[in-house]
Amino acid sequence: MPNTNNHFPQITILGLGPGDPQLLTRQVWQTLNEANEVYLRTSQHPTVDGFPANLKIHSFDHLYEKEESFTAVYEEIVTQILDLAKRPAGVIYAVPGDPYIAEATSPEIVRRARSLGLSCQILAGISYIEPTFTALGVDPLPHTVLLDALELTQAHHPPFPPNVPVLVAQLYSPWVASNVKLTLMSLYPDEHPVRLVHGAGTPAQRVEDLPLYQIDHSPSIGLLTSLYVPPLAQGTSFEAFQEIIAHLRAPDGCPWDKEQDHQSLRPNLLEETYEVLSAIDDGDPAAMREEFGDLLLQIVLHAQIASEYGEFTMAEVLQGIHHKIVHRHPHVFGDLKASEATEVIQHWERIKAEERRENGENKGMLDGVPLALPSLTQAEAYQKRAARIGFDWPEITGVMDKVMEEIDEVQEAPNAEARRAELGDLLFSVVNLTRWHNVDAESVLREANLRFKKRFTYLEKKARTAGRELSSYTLGELDAFWEEAKGKD
Repeated sequence: MPNTNNHFPQITILGLGPGDPQLLTRQVWQTLNEANEVYLRTSQHPTVDGFPANLKIHSFDHLYEKEESFTAVYEEIVTQILDLAKRPAGVIYAVPGDPYIAEATSPEIVRRARSLGLSCQILAGISYIEPTFTALGVDPLPHTVLLDALELTQAHHPPFPPNVPVLVAQLYSPWVASNVKLTLMSLYPDEHPVRLVHGAGTPAQRVEDLPLYQIDHSPSIGLLTSLYVPPLAQGTSFEAFQEIIAHLRAPDGCPWDKEQDHQSLRPNLLEETYEVLSAIDDGDPAAMREEFGDLLLQIVLHAQIASEYGEFTMAEVLQGIHHKIVHRHPHVFGDLKASEATEVIQHWERIKAEERRENGENKGMLDGVPLALPSLTQAEAYQKRAARIGFDWPEITGVMDKVMEEIDEVQEAPNAEARRAELGDLLFSVVNLTRWHNVDAESVLREANLRFKKRFTYLEKKARTAGRELSSYTLGELDAFWEEAKGKD
């Protein structure tokens, strides 16, 4: 990197350590003693009180009041430092902690300085990390996630696996703590024990133990507060689950799992899917949780097999669906406006059509509906897709009339082959009727099947109690039992 000054760098960036002046490195202390002036990102740092008495101090604290966002503050600081660097004496700029740990301005200054041909010197400092883990009495290895609190305030779900500990830096206000708490509580129990570390590396250092839901009530939260979140139990992350499945397929894994391929596992995938649907139909959260796990096992197992075959990896699966969701929701992740569900569907179809054209696919709207779907579900999918472009009855009375028309056509069919076709049309029109009532045809038929089974079982129980065969009852008697069963639904 070019240096117009033969003896001194044009930009010197100092790390001021965690807060105690005694923790300044000898190199940084020597530089401060030899300097006439220093520019601080912020003077709100305990180390400043220990600076040499003759050192002239400038700070950018006023920008935090003037600008609307931290991004704007940091942009202005970077711009001013680069301008100051063009002076014959250059500029000394100092930041809390270390210039490359939880510090947005230093890396950007260095990057832009290189492009401008300005020379830089970085003098490292002790970051907040070392005294924080010392205060906690915890070794960050082998796994600890480091995260900025402001990133968590903008997230809807924690962006890390919950089976590893997390250190959240710069939890500087109750408002930030409250928003961090809400994000974490989407994954962690409200009572999950966490630790707030205040003033790590300063004489005022303090560790506060409390449940997650109380962190924003701490009166000690300030500029030097961090949050340590211990991990949930082992086996609670997607990555840990992938490791388990990979182990099953490894040379020292399970003989049965090692023999499987996509085709051999196909029946298992179908069976687990139906068991999930059954749990949903039963409205049983405990069963749903278990069945979702069984279904996830099938998906991850298929992805592991694909990885071994060189077909694709789980990362590619996730990246593909991530891209698809973002691309198809420009009203959420882009600038497109859509306030109604109908608008969303119209945009969705337009985007999918564009994707098909870009991929060179000459497919119609209905080609994307899998042929292997159950027939009721497939019929409903066809109808929904046709309705998206306006091919639908304007009112439900037309749908009802169509059902009655199909019944008449079944009765009037001239032969068995025609009757078979008309019965299919009748079922198709009934599916359309359920769709108009915002009811899933597959689900309501499944529920009807379950009701029939329950009532018929009641008939069998009545017969056994009376010591008779069910076939010995008249249709009228069975009908009476049936009405009794209906009354017990």
